[in-house]
Amino acid sequence: LGASGSGKSTLARCLLGIWPDIQGQVLLDGEPLGAWDRQELGSHLGYLPQDVQLLAGTVAENIARLGTVDPQRVVQAAQAAGIHELILRLPEGYETPLDAYASKLSAGHRQRIGLARALYGEPALLVLDEPNSNLDDAGEAALLQAIDAQRQAGKAVVVITHRGRLIEAADRLVLIERGRVLMQDTRDKVLRQLSARQRQPVPSTPPTVAQETP
Repeated sequence: LGASGSGKSTLARCLLGIWPDIQGQVLLDGEPLGAWDRQELGSHLGYLPQDVQLLAGTVAENIARLGTVDPQRVVQAAQAAGIHELILRLPEGYETPLDAYASKLSAGHRQRIGLARALYGEPALLVLDEPNSNLDDAGEAALLQAIDAQRQAGKAVVVITHRGRLIEAADRLVLIERGRVLMQDTRDKVLRQLSARQRQPVPSTPPTVAQETP
């Protein structure tokens, strides 16, 4: 959690090794991200950025991250993201070329295809940056179900959000302000602290007296 410009998306990119950490370390299975082979590391990470970019290729190739397409895993990821039925209604299903068709998809559908791409291969760490910004109620319900399934499978899920339903689904909350962690604890403890801060009276300031300059 945090206001716009507080550093949430920067933290997300550091968690994934997209941007290098300046201080401290990001560890995956006890090893710094920099010690991992980049090709091997990629299969263990899933990322849904704020702005989903669909690449030239088919729906299946986009979900499979433009690597070797495993049809079973592609369908599993699409089902987990709640987008399988819509894909089947596309002109060529999973073989629909997105470079020619992406503009006809709604922002919500593009976001759910991006979620399927993040879920592909059942990564150990999933980082979702404002994943419900373009979703309707059905899409958000599918997202919540996908997050819960990952959690039940023992995966680590980091969600950047301002929306209440996703906050309610969290185990822990981290509040970032100006690039620093202001609060971090269980969800209920952080929400109580935030509520207490909002109830604090705002100190009154004396009125400003305008003075004429001679």
